[in-house]
Amino acid sequence: MWIKICGITRLSDAVAAARFGADAIGFIFAESPRRISPEEAKKISLKVKSDIARVGVFVNSPLREVERIKAKCGLDLVQLHGEESADYCLALGGEIIKAVKATSWEDIFNIPPYPCKALLLERKEAQVAESDIHYFDWKLVRFMGYEKPVIVAGGLNPANISRVIKEARPYGVDVSSGIEERPGVKSHALMYEFIERARKTEYALTAG
Repeated sequence: MWIKICGITRLSDAVAAARFGADAIGFIFAESPRRISPEEAKKISLKVKSDIARVGVFVNSPLREVERIKAKCGLDLVQLHGEESADYCLALGGEIIKAVKATSWEDIFNIPPYPCKALLLERKEAQVAESDIHYFDWKLVRFMGYEKPVIVAGGLNPANISRVIKEARPYGVDVSSGIEERPGVKSHALMYEFIERARKTEYALTAG
């Protein structure tokens, strides 16, 4: 299970993510309460251990800007959340996570074959409670048959991560607001709980 902690703005949170066993940290360079400057992201990137992947999140940014920030911050992957084309993705060399939003089979069947390393599938709804009437059917992910690994995101937290993994059986999970004290400030207790529950669920599924 590939686990990414996104919306990192503080070194202490990046260090905790690495210590708790996350596989990647994400820096958001688009409009967001969790936006970080390339300069600050570079400082954090240089001080966190080398075996955790650094991911830069962009939305419809000029290609040269993405390439510049990628080089400056030592990013391993670029995560694209806009309307970037297949040619745009290809120009970045394939080290891409392409994000798309979906709620139904129709959405999933209409996802084009992006030249990416993985697809990140987000639910469209903002509601995330266990009792949410707009509950997303994560089993759609398990049976979508996409040609690339699928990462799931959107509304994930320690309370629902086990259920999501059991239903979706994704390659990876991506969490941000679900483990925060406030935007851009992670709760280390929630981060640890999220990662532990994800790992235990993965192990139980593998062992079973």
